[in-house]
Amino acid sequence: MIKIQIGDFKIGEDEKKAVNEVLDSGRISEGIKVKEFERLFAEYIGVKYAITLNSGTSALIAGLTALKYSKLLNSNKGIKIITTPLTYIATSNAIVLSGFEPVYVDVDKETFGITPANLKTYLKQVNNIGEYSIIIPVHLMGYPCDMDGINKIAKDNNLLVFEDSSQAHGTIYKGKKVGSLSILSAFSFYIAHNIQAGEMGAIATNNIEIIKLIRKIKANGRMCDCSICKRLENKCPKLINYKGKDDFDPKFTHELIGYNFKAMEFQAALGLTQLTKADWITKRRSENVKYLNEGLKKFTNILKLPIFNQNVSYLAYPIVIKDSNKISRKGLRKELEQQGIETRPLYGSIPTQQPSFKYLKNKYIDKLPNAEYLGKNAFFIGCHQYLNHEDLDYIIKVFRNILNNRGILK
Repeated sequence: MIKIQIGDFKIGEDEKKAVNEVLDSGRISEGIKVKEFERLFAEYIGVKYAITLNSGTSALIAGLTALKYSKLLNSNKGIKIITTPLTYIATSNAIVLSGFEPVYVDVDKETFGITPANLKTYLKQVNNIGEYSIIIPVHLMGYPCDMDGINKIAKDNNLLVFEDSSQAHGTIYKGKKVGSLSILSAFSFYIAHNIQAGEMGAIATNNIEIIKLIRKIKANGRMCDCSICKRLENKCPKLINYKGKDDFDPKFTHELIGYNFKAMEFQAALGLTQLTKADWITKRRSENVKYLNEGLKKFTNILKLPIFNQNVSYLAYPIVIKDSNKISRKGLRKELEQQGIETRPLYGSIPTQQPSFKYLKNKYIDKLPNAEYLGKNAFFIGCHQYLNHEDLDYIIKVFRNILNNRGILK
């Protein structure tokens, strides 16, 4: 039985009240809860606009599709997107499914994100920069990428930057929240993430063109791009201003090829309850990382513990095996799971270790040493806000017992 989960979601009175309000309203598709979440989440991130979708993956796909349709991406720009090989597969899937081509540069071994140095090294080898259009940095485990450096490289090479902030709600980079540091950013509110709603995603941006395009794209490309409020009140400008004689409805007239990525009121209602706790969630996760680091520091001969930074909103507690000859990741994870501590591998290097991208393996083998090393030796456990000192002490005790029993600690 799992005692320490990667993430947890407590259904308290606030959450029950929020869901019951949706049921009592008689409307479960996008409505006032979604509208309110979008407003408050944009305010929380520090941008003008946010738009909800049914998942973080949908947010990535819709964001990339919007860029394709937008004036921001010149029609003569190429389809190559530079991104990280070390993250959840959704980022690369979204790139491919949106008609782009992923190109990978190696990550920082300490904070898991792509670096300006690696971007510069890669771009020096590029023969035709016109083949490239976008850089997607991923703030993995909550650690921010060096956005000043990445943004400068993007500007110098006429590239757009699209942050994947799915694991970093609340992380601060030089006084600003990640997700506010580029043209647009994608977020996920999956159950184990810092702000949770079960399944939901969002795009944050200061660009109204992007927002209007995503309003269309997430509703199968319909012509209507007005806000939820105007739609609910039947005040869509495209309908009001229509002068033709046909029986015209912009909600059922489709001018783009899109998707059904709309969220529901339930997710937004739950998300709103978590937004009110966002600062507490970030603080608790940070405190738990600090506590675990202190308790596990005696094991640093064999385990690389996460860098502690109070500005990081931690998705989880990442650990790297320093010497797999002494203990393998598989062995340690198995024993932790047997003791009730849930674990996850740190995703794997996408082009060289993920079967779905095996067609890229020969191209990237031995070119992404940090991503491959972390993909084989890194994993994570929970540090979520509902863990107390008793839980954390249990984690420390289990690690000590496992490593003592294997004769690793003296």
